[in-house]
Amino acid sequence: MPIIVNLDVMMAKRKISLNELSERVDLTLSNLSILKTGKAKAIRFSTLEAICKALDCQPGDILEYLNDKKRTTNR
Repeated sequence: MPIIVNLDVMMAKRKISLNELSERVDLTLSNLSILKTGKAKAIRFSTLEAICKALDCQPGDILEYLNDKKRTTNR
């Protein structure tokens, strides 16, 4: 999938655990874990907004698009 989720990177930069972020954004641990591991198929804007607010970041800090050319050259 060309969309990369960098939630774990932002969480590490902010020194926040999955449990703490789950409480702050009112999302279950399992749903947040699915998002963190990049297995999510979609994300609601309200959820993305809550995560950005909790981590004091922009959506582009969490989501990244890699086209097929960049993906093949990075391997």
